[in-house]
Amino acid sequence: MSLRSPLSRARGLGASKQGTHHWYVQRISAVAMLPLMLWLIFAIAGLAGSDHATVAEWVASPLNTTLLVVLVATLFYHALLGTQVVIEDYLHHEGVKMAVLIATRFALIVGGVIGVVAVLKTSFGA
Repeated sequence: MSLRSPLSRARGLGASKQGTHHWYVQRISAVAMLPLMLWLIFAIAGLAGSDHATVAEWVASPLNTTLLVVLVATLFYHALLGTQVVIEDYLHHEGVKMAVLIATRFALIVGGVIGVVAVLKTSFGA
């Protein structure tokens, strides 16, 4: 038997602000992607009809390379955060939930790395 109240026992338990941080970072990544996606849409529209060499030259520009790498990294990180929330909310069996979270995280990290490497490979011509 404890002399502590239920509220006293409950304090200090729970997500310890992890959920708020997760929500906040997801919103920041969404806001960061807005100008990046607009830039990409207008850039692709400007490159319409260009040959491969012209597009590769465009990607090789330091500013474009940097913005593309930031966009790819932000996009995959945002996707990771979003899918994590969906999986945590809708999968209730703990074993399945952990397996799907690990597989999804792995797939998105690998996809993000492949995307960044593709941009850098195109940029540096390696």
